[in-house]
Amino acid sequence: MARQRTGSVLGSCGVKYALWLVAFILVWPLHARAAEDVVNACTPQIVAIQAARADPETPEIRPVQGWVDVKVPEVWFRRWLGWGGSVWYRIDWKRAAESVCEDSTSPVALGIDGIMVAGEVFSNNDLLWRDASLVEPLSRSWNVPRWGILPASSLHTGINSVWVRAVGAIGVSSGLGPVRLGEVHDVAEKYNSALWRQRLVYFINAVLCTMAAALFLLVWAVGRRGRSQAQGTDINAYGWFGLMALCWLAYLTTYLAPSPWPWPDSLARARFSQVALIGYALCVCIFTFRFGGQHFPRIEKILYGLAALGTAVLALLPHEAVMHWLNPLWQATMWVILLNGLQFQWHAWRPRQGRIHVSHRLLAVCWLVFVVVGVATQLSFVDMWQVARYWAALSGLSVIGLVMLLLGAQLVRQMRSMALFNRSLEERVAQARNELEQAQGRAHAQALENAKLQERMRIAHDLHDGLGASLVRGMALVEQAGQTLPNDRVLSLFKTLRDDLRQVIDYGSSAGATVPDTPVQWVAPLRHRFTHILDELDVASEWNISPQWPAPYLPSALQCLGLTRLMEEALSNVIKHSHARHLRVAIETGIATPRQEGVLVVRIEDDGTGFDVAAVRQAGLSVGMRSMAARSERIGAQLQVTSSPCGTMVSVLMVLAVAPASAAKT
Repeated sequence: MARQRTGSVLGSCGVKYALWLVAFILVWPLHARAAEDVVNACTPQIVAIQAARADPETPEIRPVQGWVDVKVPEVWFRRWLGWGGSVWYRIDWKRAAESVCEDSTSPVALGIDGIMVAGEVFSNNDLLWRDASLVEPLSRSWNVPRWGILPASSLHTGINSVWVRAVGAIGVSSGLGPVRLGEVHDVAEKYNSALWRQRLVYFINAVLCTMAAALFLLVWAVGRRGRSQAQGTDINAYGWFGLMALCWLAYLTTYLAPSPWPWPDSLARARFSQVALIGYALCVCIFTFRFGGQHFPRIEKILYGLAALGTAVLALLPHEAVMHWLNPLWQATMWVILLNGLQFQWHAWRPRQGRIHVSHRLLAVCWLVFVVVGVATQLSFVDMWQVARYWAALSGLSVIGLVMLLLGAQLVRQMRSMALFNRSLEERVAQARNELEQAQGRAHAQALENAKLQERMRIAHDLHDGLGASLVRGMALVEQAGQTLPNDRVLSLFKTLRDDLRQVIDYGSSAGATVPDTPVQWVAPLRHRFTHILDELDVASEWNISPQWPAPYLPSALQCLGLTRLMEEALSNVIKHSHARHLRVAIETGIATPRQEGVLVVRIEDDGTGFDVAAVRQAGLSVGMRSMAARSERIGAQLQVTSSPCGTMVSVLMVLAVAPASAAKT
């Protein structure tokens, strides 16, 4: 019994809840409709929209007669065939009733999606906005949405009017786009939506078309003599696709250009747009044939002929005649594109033997979008104002789809070939690494041997030029001394040998030494040492030294040391071999022309017996000659030795570098 009572209670409660739910479902739409009616009653209401042609003599004056009721969006060539000039539109509206709405004086916003081709807008008698040019060349406002708040000073109780003057040309679709009146937030929100559809989408399409045209024309230019390896696609398909994107970019300027420039008037701009559309249709067809591997030579010739004929009609006919051809040519061009899309559906989806071409079916899907929207446009199933915009936008998106398709296919092919290439490359790199390691080991061992040999040669040259020269001087003094040398003189010779040996040992650290301030300071120690020896040997010496370095040029410390060693060797040879009675040492600095570089020239001349320079060099027995040649090469100097029975001259020319800032300040 308890269970039965419980079940009956639950059943009765369920029935009650079901009845409440049914009542709520029945009553809520009525409540929502009532709320909607209240909202609609609180928003400004458009009472009537009328249009009338303006007087061609005074188009700025609103007409008094000829007003007819219209619906926006409206294109007047259907109503007034062959009319070009100005048409006034009058939008009558009224505020919300104070009895219905608490705030009937809130701001009222006006939004217009476009004025074809240009125009001006008034709130009652107050000007709201006006295009820059209302005479040819006309400004192009047909695809530019606008909105604004109606000034409270221009409004009055009762019926208010918004006046729109649209200015167009014969043969060009002219009229007024959608108009809305309402709260500021609602109108601004719809304006943002229209701005996205009518402006930003086309800017994006224009950028992507530019990228697609540049990319695929470049691909075609690089590989126009070959064929793509993906499904045997003709490489010319990429070129036609690039031209197709380029023609579509030219057609998009119809939606984006703020003026007819560079064309003189709106009709010339319309001619150009139609030519661009004809070129686009031709490129679409040829691209489809090439991409799908279809061969229709006769149809292609017909297409070329039709495109040339349409272009000639648009380019050659006068304004009075061409205006009647614009719409038929546009219709014919659209049907060519639609028929191309339909035939490719059969080509891509028909059953056939062999593998399925996925890329063909993807292209067929893109063309199917063209077909659906194009048929709706041709048969006027939907509003042409919106179709024209959506068709252009979807065309741009289809271009992007094609770009993604072709680039994706190329990327897959490249990735596959890259994977194979990477595997073979890794194997070759491993083999080359092993060979390189072995070669590096051999080169390292050889470099060590070369370094040891060079170090030995350098030590030998330093010992010969420095310590060897001191030994020669000492031996010459001992041999030519008439009597036994005193102890202090012998000690002086040993000290000189010690100093020369110390210089040889410290040669590796001489790179950090400072450069003497002047050439006189640099040569002073060498001059003092050799002048004393030459005086004892009864050899007259003359030293001519430049007082300054050629600013801003300066030798390095290693160059100074190398020249010092070279001069020691040359002076030692004079003492040992020349039997000279006179010696002249000249050190000159200056600026060479025309290169304008600092140079340092050292000349050592004697009047000795001389020698055969060529024979000595060929024999290779003179360590001193080899040492001087090697040392001059290391310091970047040019060595020249000339000799005759009347004497010998050793000349050294060295180009100096610009001194660093720190060295110049020092």
